[in-house]
Amino acid sequence: MKKIKIILDAIASCIPWLIAIGFLNLAFIFFAWIAYPAQLHSLALLMAFVSGAVLVVPVLLHIHRQHKAGQAFSDFLLEPDEAGEYQLLESVPRSLHPYVRLLSEHLRNARGALDEQTTMVEDYETYIENWAHEIKKPLALMTLMLDNRKDEMSPLVRQRLIHVRDRTRLNVEQVLYFSRLKNSHKDYYWEPLPLLRLCREAVRDNHSLLDEAGFHVLFHGDDVCAVTDKRGLMFILSQFIANSIKYLPQNEPPAIDFSIRTDPASGKIVLSVKDNGPGIPPSDLPFIFDKGFSGDRGSYLNRSTGMGLYLVQKMASDLAIELKVRSEPGRGAEFLLIFPPV
Repeated sequence: MKKIKIILDAIASCIPWLIAIGFLNLAFIFFAWIAYPAQLHSLALLMAFVSGAVLVVPVLLHIHRQHKAGQAFSDFLLEPDEAGEYQLLESVPRSLHPYVRLLSEHLRNARGALDEQTTMVEDYETYIENWAHEIKKPLALMTLMLDNRKDEMSPLVRQRLIHVRDRTRLNVEQVLYFSRLKNSHKDYYWEPLPLLRLCREAVRDNHSLLDEAGFHVLFHGDDVCAVTDKRGLMFILSQFIANSIKYLPQNEPPAIDFSIRTDPASGKIVLSVKDNGPGIPPSDLPFIFDKGFSGDRGSYLNRSTGMGLYLVQKMASDLAIELKVRSEPGRGAEFLLIFPPV
């Protein structure tokens, strides 16, 4: 079918010449009818045969030239260097040479600008990643000071400093995991992990923020194991906790519930993280994992960056974890992590 299409395209591009030859043949047939009316039928067939035979070679050459030009053009688009430009110039009519040179210059300028922008973005990302690693040093020093000098500061000041430290730590983790997700080689370490124990560990890591907000933390289910990467799963749980802290209920004490169950039919392990916050509007639910989406909740409280849940979705995809969310306005949000059976 592809060859037939090429032949039909070549014939279509030669239509003006075919029409001219057809009119020329008609003119010769008319003159032959005047000069040799008795042999008109034989002369007409001879003219049609000769015209057809003469057209075959130019049409085949035209098809070959078009194929060569198409291949040269494809190679030139992939690598618009001088060698590619020369090959394209050799395969197209001379009348198109000025346009090929103009296209070549434009593509080379565009590629140069793109390479420059790519270098700038890579340098910026490297700078941000280095900053995220460097900021860990003052955070560690701050933790050391808070542990060793707690008798020298008031409980309120210490609590505020712990709050600032943990908030900064969560933001730094987002930067580092965003960089980690873009790498082609990811250093995941797969091992059987007790999920309920990891949930308790995630709560301990964020206890200062949870305590300050007055959260009541609940754990349900058996401490079953799932094969996954610990750092990646801890990041996901920390983001769920941070999300619950951002969006507190208005008329009741905040609570977060971690529960684990095993689906008897499929053998999949389901980890649920549920809060009693304001919930997610139905209009926002399809988009909460989109990069940069903050929605009604984020714009109302002016706190969401739209990156946390995006990174959670990317990390869950990398770890082969199915991610679902359930929510009703005013009744909190529930995030489900579904681990495949092993």
